[in-house]
Amino acid sequence: MSTPLDQLQQRLGYVFRDPNLLRLAVTHPSFHQDHSRVTENNQRLEFLGDAVLQLVLTERLFELYPTEREGDLSRRRSALAKGSFLARLGLDLGLDACLRLGTSEQGTGGQNRASNLEDACEAVFGALYLDSDWPTARRVMLAIFGDLNLRLEAVGDLHNPKGRLQEIVQPNHGNRAVRYEVIRTEGGDHERRYFVEVYFLDKPLGRGSGSSKKLAEEAAARVALEILKSKPPA
Repeated sequence: MSTPLDQLQQRLGYVFRDPNLLRLAVTHPSFHQDHSRVTENNQRLEFLGDAVLQLVLTERLFELYPTEREGDLSRRRSALAKGSFLARLGLDLGLDACLRLGTSEQGTGGQNRASNLEDACEAVFGALYLDSDWPTARRVMLAIFGDLNLRLEAVGDLHNPKGRLQEIVQPNHGNRAVRYEVIRTEGGDHERRYFVEVYFLDKPLGRGSGSSKKLAEEAAARVALEILKSKPPA
């Protein structure tokens, strides 16, 4: 019968030559509280894995977007390396079932805590690099991430909807094809709510609201993105 670590290696598409490295990668610092003989945890591997991940993503994005400037490439890398994204990736890999946690951490839902999943994901990448070599680590990690364009589209829609909307319309319609307009506000100074309409080529495309103009614009952009998914701009 396969163990959670066996299943993790199947999802990774890589079998560790040194299983102790993988075990260390999923060992949370709290594990020492109940197992005094275990003196190491995944924090050092997390440090290494973060650096490996940054280089893997930097190299691949450099290849994928040959005309983009440094700032745009950095934003894309940041979206793929941010904690919330890595935590979801950790869940996809089944790291929640593999984490070695102390009793107190386990009892408070530590196996599903985003910070623990993020740290373990980076630690696994560090362990993978130490157990193999750069080409292997790069290949396995890119396979885990899959199509970076699709990943970025999903992340961009969620975390930067205005930027994503601009990316969609700009190539064919220019920088000024999209504009936002506050159509009304409600409430007093401390409870004000903004209602914003986003226009595409001067036609209303989506409406959103929020406690600030920025949040309302982002909400309107998300609505517009959903509409454009079913009816892309000409």
